[in-house]
Amino acid sequence: MEIEMKCDICGSEKFDYEEFKGEYSCSECGCVYNDIAIDEGPDWRNYEDNNTDGERSGMPSTQLLHDKGLTTDIGWQDKDYAGASLSTEMRKVFRRIRRQHQRTRISNSTERNLAVALGELQRLASQMSLPRNVREEAAFIYRKAVENKLVRGRSIEGVVAASLYSACRMQRIPRTLDEVGKHSRTGRKEIGRTFRAISRELMLNVTPASPTDYVPRFCAILNLPTTVESYARDILEKAEQIDLTAGRGPTGIAAASVYLAGIIKGYEKTQREVSDAAGVTEVTIRNRYKEICEALQINPQKE
Repeated sequence: MEIEMKCDICGSEKFDYEEFKGEYSCSECGCVYNDIAIDEGPDWRNYEDNNTDGERSGMPSTQLLHDKGLTTDIGWQDKDYAGASLSTEMRKVFRRIRRQHQRTRISNSTERNLAVALGELQRLASQMSLPRNVREEAAFIYRKAVENKLVRGRSIEGVVAASLYSACRMQRIPRTLDEVGKHSRTGRKEIGRTFRAISRELMLNVTPASPTDYVPRFCAILNLPTTVESYARDILEKAEQIDLTAGRGPTGIAAASVYLAGIIKGYEKTQREVSDAAGVTEVTIRNRYKEICEALQINPQKE
């Protein structure tokens, strides 16, 4: 690489750049100028204890930590810069430093509330096997609830569960109130009541759950092939066109469509199996099954 400069020795204006050494040298006499060199290479960093691969940027911010992951964290390896283990005395020193550091990261009641709530959110989301985008959305909703003072007078567990339920609805990964209440430390009624208050005050764009959103999960639980899932979706699309799904629970009509599609495609499951997978009663499945067959004039026979 050549740049326009003037050599102090021979007056030449042509210079070469040595990338690995970071030096500029005169193309004519070879005089080296390294005091003006700028390292244009990447700045590699390592942010994890067991990670040997360098990274070009810092840790990404996240809503799942009370400080959004922007503060410094002290590692737990008890090793020095050369990788050698620390002595017993130094381990005690660093243990005290870590403990004090953890205390200073939470400086007020709001951060303490967030630390407890986000830990509960992670626990609840892990038990429900929810993806990261749902967890991030739920954490964002909870932060908004704290800013608008909606947590006051309500339990942290109830607001966390309601935030997670809202995030599931918004990300089109629906879970029923019964499912959330099963893993939460609060009841179904409190979660529903808190959900309505949060969605109203924060003006969340929570659309009604569609029966089609439940079909993939029900088929996965029942180990049904994609042909059954596709046929169940077709049944629900036809049912929605004639407003058969209006005023009915989405889980019940989704379970009935999966049950009907399984019979027609030769993968019949019992009503008890479908009932356990969907979390609805067998009576509900039978009633919705009959309504679908009559309205769409479907003869439930194997193809």
